[in-house]
Amino acid sequence: MSIPGFHEWLDTPQGQYVQGWEHARVDEIVSDVFGYNAVQVGLLEHDYLRANRMPFKLGCDDDRSATSPALVCDAVQLPFPAASVDLIVLPHVLEFADDPHAILREVERVLVPEGHVLVTGFNPFSLWGARRRLREREPFPWNGDWLSVPRLRDWFKLLSLDSQAGCFGCYCPPVRSDKWLARWHFMENAGRRWWPFLGGTYVLQGIKRVRGMRLITPAWNDRKAAARALGTVSPRAQKNRAPEPADH
Repeated sequence: MSIPGFHEWLDTPQGQYVQGWEHARVDEIVSDVFGYNAVQVGLLEHDYLRANRMPFKLGCDDDRSATSPALVCDAVQLPFPAASVDLIVLPHVLEFADDPHAILREVERVLVPEGHVLVTGFNPFSLWGARRRLREREPFPWNGDWLSVPRLRDWFKLLSLDSQAGCFGCYCPPVRSDKWLARWHFMENAGRRWWPFLGGTYVLQGIKRVRGMRLITPAWNDRKAAARALGTVSPRAQKNRAPEPADH
């Protein structure tokens, strides 16, 4: 999905700061996800699947003018059969979409059982979120509808997606220059230790769960009773057994 203003913002110190942290975290997670088919939806100029080792990787975008090879489609109508994709990455797609819940429903449809979805986004409960409330009319990223992690977890639960690995990052204030980002860098360690849920960005992972049939175990007690009934009688027990009355 194309996001107007994203590439221009990535050229700023803020954008490079966020992108550097997100790529490092996403690389750690996708390197341990295995299967055959992986898909990245949106922001194809930046490869979020580079650390994954699946044999088939595909990018999807609704921008027909994209220079990178991609499948042109709408994120709410992915052209894949049901239960056919092992991993889907959504980098900042949901918070700039008209119907983010519809996108998640479509993701759940195409994921295989135990398939993974990875979402990156901006945290509204952070210094970055406070800045957004003051600058909502400015271009990306402040003009998006930022989704909180608790809200995303609720959506995951409704779609039978179990929330798994998740992390917050970018604790520095959203200053504009490299000089001030360097001065505030001490807040990275402090934030991870003292206020870990207040990072400016996050990565959240979900796994599709399919409820199977309940396993019905054999009636072990009945089998043991039958085994005792069919067991041989020891000579001592047979000797002590009372004689049966003779038929007349």
